[in-house]
Amino acid sequence: MSAVSKDAKRMTTHTLKRMKDAGEKITMLTAYDYSMATIIDDAGIDVILVGDSASNVMAGHETTLPITLDQMIYHASSVIRGVSKALVVVDLPFGTYQGNSEKALSSAIRIMKESGAHSVKLEGGLEIIDSVKRIVSAGVPVMGHLGLTPQSIYKFGTYTVRAREEEEAKKLIEDATALEEAGVFGIVMEKIPAALATKVTKNVSIPTIGIGAGSGTDGQVLVSHDLFGITKQFNPRFLRRYLDLYSDMKNAVESYIKDVKSSDFPNSKEQY
Repeated sequence: MSAVSKDAKRMTTHTLKRMKDAGEKITMLTAYDYSMATIIDDAGIDVILVGDSASNVMAGHETTLPITLDQMIYHASSVIRGVSKALVVVDLPFGTYQGNSEKALSSAIRIMKESGAHSVKLEGGLEIIDSVKRIVSAGVPVMGHLGLTPQSIYKFGTYTVRAREEEEAKKLIEDATALEEAGVFGIVMEKIPAALATKVTKNVSIPTIGIGAGSGTDGQVLVSHDLFGITKQFNPRFLRRYLDLYSDMKNAVESYIKDVKSSDFPNSKEQY
């Protein structure tokens, strides 16, 4: 656990705020299943995101759009069973909150009640502020997400860096302020200029978590499968791979195949 929160059994939104105030960086990784969540939680991660990126990583879809609320609840439930310390944030999937604050609240309540998660995350700023306010007013902690918002990929048409231009940068700052005023406990900022992310971080009193947004944010998040090198094709500038499990696992399977084919496995010590 972190220096600020080592005496606490579980991370909370309040703990994250204390960490920002103390200048302590916040760590966040994704998980979609019990086994991965257990490993990451045991390592001492502060926040686990059950991301709608499960649509890409676990199901092989090109975008995050196809994943359903039921599927997100399934993944979140699996993660929760493997976590004893980290704060668990769950993405509300596409179509469950945009344009209808009542539906947004219903979706958030389902995630909280059926999975046991600790909070939800929504993409967007002023355009989804009514949904944010309604969910927060019901007592559900909400994290925001600005910059590159993958659920809007067909609107953007590209995964390139967002808010390079002055007008979009100004809107992002306004969105961050509006989200803070609406009651979110933190904001993920994805693939925006580092200088802008630093400016937003200084302008708001709530924690900011960056992914491709430089080192000036209050914390960082990565997709675990990317960090571990399980994925192979995804190679953005912001990604640091700490392992190459794709190669290691492939080599292990090849060795297993060889040993079975040659009757080397199982040997006399590996049978009853």
